[in-house]
Amino acid sequence: MKKFILLGCGLLWLTAVSAQGGKWQNLFNGKDLKGWKQLNGKAIYTAKNGEIVGTTVLSEPNSFLATEKDYGDFIFEVEYKLDKDFNSGIQFRSQSKPEYQNGRVYGYQMEVDPSPRRWSGGVYEEGRRGWLYPLELNPGAQHAYKANAWNKYRIECRGSEIRTFINGISASHVIDNELPSGFIALQVHGIGKKQEDAGKNIRWRNIRIIENPAASQYSPYDTVYVVNNIPNTLSEQEKRQGIRLLWDGSTTKGWRGAYKQAFPEKGWNITDGTLNVEPSSGAESTNGGDIVSDEEFSAFSLEFDFKLTEGANSGVKYFVTESEGNKGSAIGLEYQVLDDEKHPDAKLGAAGNRKIGSLYDLIPAYKLYASHKKVGEWNHGRVVVYPDNRVEHWMNGHKVVSYVRGDNIYKALVARSKYEKIPNFGMAEKGHILLQDHGNAVSYRSIKIKSLK
Repeated sequence: MKKFILLGCGLLWLTAVSAQGGKWQNLFNGKDLKGWKQLNGKAIYTAKNGEIVGTTVLSEPNSFLATEKDYGDFIFEVEYKLDKDFNSGIQFRSQSKPEYQNGRVYGYQMEVDPSPRRWSGGVYEEGRRGWLYPLELNPGAQHAYKANAWNKYRIECRGSEIRTFINGISASHVIDNELPSGFIALQVHGIGKKQEDAGKNIRWRNIRIIENPAASQYSPYDTVYVVNNIPNTLSEQEKRQGIRLLWDGSTTKGWRGAYKQAFPEKGWNITDGTLNVEPSSGAESTNGGDIVSDEEFSAFSLEFDFKLTEGANSGVKYFVTESEGNKGSAIGLEYQVLDDEKHPDAKLGAAGNRKIGSLYDLIPAYKLYASHKKVGEWNHGRVVVYPDNRVEHWMNGHKVVSYVRGDNIYKALVARSKYEKIPNFGMAEKGHILLQDHGNAVSYRSIKIKSLK
């Protein structure tokens, strides 16, 4: 009995220590680079006056000064200052393995980007997927970086949750489980053969970390937009923001066939958390037909992942009323889902307004670098309809279409489109969300919605 009590007390003591969380530890002793190792490029790193100084070198790839130790859950802080406004970053949960591109560093990076686009504080995955959180998603943080001054970076990692802060301002919020742990590294970005950038410095100081923090040591949740890369899930911050799953990831609940009372008996399947259009003739709604949400929406933020097969065509429509009684696909404003390279529809319409991400047959999507993933990879689509009728299409974190529903420009575009004879096209007060069956194999997942007021 006494042993049991002692064990119980011990467990209570351990719980109390855990609840207190960790303490700040310095990762730099202020004198030398003990505990750090250099990877990839040959930029020069030195310890001087209580700072780590990185110096650019011509014709070298990205260089990284990495911790010898890996970190999983932590809070990390550092201050940095640029000699000149060029690109850099802080790697975290990163890796370097001989079997991956001869040891190339890959992993999450909190971006240092003082260029005119102002993406400092965003999250980029070095060496693999590229941008996970371009700061276009959070315009409020785009002016947090201070030129010619010391800037304070903070990174919080807790399980799959990643948050970044620049000078006390919340910058990005990512949910991702690809890299649960890894080293932290200070980047000196390659400058190629730019003589004017040679010999320039990046300086870091006050480099510290808390390992395995208590929940109370992490920053409180806020209103920053969340990029959630774990399929069909909601993070705590998304829930607090009123976002919910429009498709539950496993059943047909909440959806039915367009112009029908029930979900189609053929033409669609649910496999491993994906909602799939089955291939048929390549024609509109001749197999299972379109499906629509049971609910109708007016102002909203809709998100969805989609994956194309070669030559495939589909679409996500909104403000679908099913009132037209037409044959083929139900009528609505359409976020185009298309293989631009292999499907002939991409060459029709005007100025590319039938290509992927476009407001179909009305407004072409602006194609940004890396905004479109390859066929066979998952793309993230987003449609935002504001209460004042402003509408945006987003793809993989980039805004690609912007318009005002019902203004004179919109009316002129409709008058020159295939919808010219449909009264008040796209102007319903509310409507269903629709996923289109165009007879090609296309997959959807992570369909979420938030009503806007």
